[in-house]
Amino acid sequence: MNAVAFDTHAYVKKLVSVGFTEVQAEAQSQALTDAITSGLATKDDIKELKAEIKAVEYRLTIRMGGMLAAAVGVVTVLVKLL
Repeated sequence: MNAVAFDTHAYVKKLVSVGFTEVQAEAQSQALTDAITSGLATKDDIKELKAEIKAVEYRLTIRMGGMLAAAVGVVTVLVKLL
């Protein structure tokens, strides 16, 4: 699936019209398509990232809960001592 609007056929035709062989033009078109699409995120990449974010969010929620419980405990001890 090509997520970028790039007309490879027109690109090949243009290269052939300026002197490239058909094989050279096809190779150039494929190389350019690969370069354009190599850095794009797929739907699976986004799903994986969302899952990682949810896992980090869960860990942070647990950590914050623990810190809050510890703070309440410390304040309770201090109030009893004073």
